Amino acid sequence: MSAYERLTRGNDFLLGTFATNCSGGMAVTKVPERWDASWASNLKLAKMLDEAGIDVMVPIARWVGYGGEKIDFHAGVLETMTWATGLLAHTNDICVFATIHTAANNPVVVAKQLATVDHISGGRVGLNIVAGWNEPEYRALGLTLADDHETRYGYAQEWFDIVRKLWASPERFDWDGTYFHLDQVHSDPKPLGHIPIVNAAGSGQGREFAVNNVDFLFTPIVDPERSKEEVKELKAMGEKAGRDIRCLTFATIVCRETEAEAREYLEYYAQENADWLAVDNLVNLQFAHAQSFPHDLLKLMKDRFAAGHGGFPLVGTPEQVAEGFKMFHDMGFSGSLFACVDYAEEFPFIRDNVLPILKDMGLRT
Repeated sequence: MSAYERLTRGNDFLLGTFATNCSGGMAVTKVPERWDASWASNLKLAKMLDEAGIDVMVPIARWVGYGGEKIDFHAGVLETMTWATGLLAHTNDICVFATIHTAANNPVVVAKQLATVDHISGGRVGLNIVAGWNEPEYRALGLTLADDHETRYGYAQEWFDIVRKLWASPERFDWDGTYFHLDQVHSDPKPLGHIPIVNAAGSGQGREFAVNNVDFLFTPIVDPERSKEEVKELKAMGEKAGRDIRCLTFATIVCRETEAEAREYLEYYAQENADWLAVDNLVNLQFAHAQSFPHDLLKLMKDRFAAGHGGFPLVGTPEQVAEGFKMFHDMGFSGSLFACVDYAEEFPFIRDNVLPILKDMGLRT
């Protein structure tokens, strides 16, 4: 069974972790218990997630951190292809994605890497394509791709067309495109099955790319009513293109026995101990070069970035967190990634208290 078949069988609301390969995870906080992103921590967590039936782990690819007054947020990041390979070799059922920036990775190399990991894992690897702009990283890597959506997504389209042809073609072929010129290229082994593709898109060009190429479109929730309409629009775009588009989002979870305990902890780590310099650096870069978040909600977004990189907050009792996931489902989302301050410490409580409620709701079997 391919990773795509695993993620689309039945009607389960998919669940997975986000950014466990990154120092601090998604929380821009100075608290000492923030996620350390060591290999040992990731391996421990992956085994727990796998045993609990969690569906996916999705990483973030970073080369330059965001700085801060005390922390250098996301300065320590495990490279995603090797991270995914290691976790897949130690698990049995969970699907693990590699996050690949098209501008920084050669498509011929990536096609062979992913096919190899697919064989290692027995068909459980996925690809998260990133065509976005991050100017400090482009400078650090010596990249010169133009800073406009048309160029970046044109480049990403050609990049992915090459990857798909390498996976499908039994013969060598030449490629003479706008951005790539390849002579007698070939890739073997082929993937065992359909490798699921995810992409986060905010701009018009980004949505067009996602609707025409990916299996899962990743989009944040800022305002639930606005996002509900957005999901409808994206699915309608998919239907018009003859494709079944499934939408994913992401959440920041603070789950405790009582709502008061949860909100007290949120205040402690995301307000009193937020690294606001790192938050400002992160938000300024996002709003300067991305269209994922509307500018009219800057204060709200700064608070949410401090709590979890912009994830929708699910804060409260297990029942309240489960109701939040049900809200996502009712909005039309097929699943949600989530983050915690300390994933490995907090997940067992979520596993034992939230997952059974989701099963009783009929969201997961």
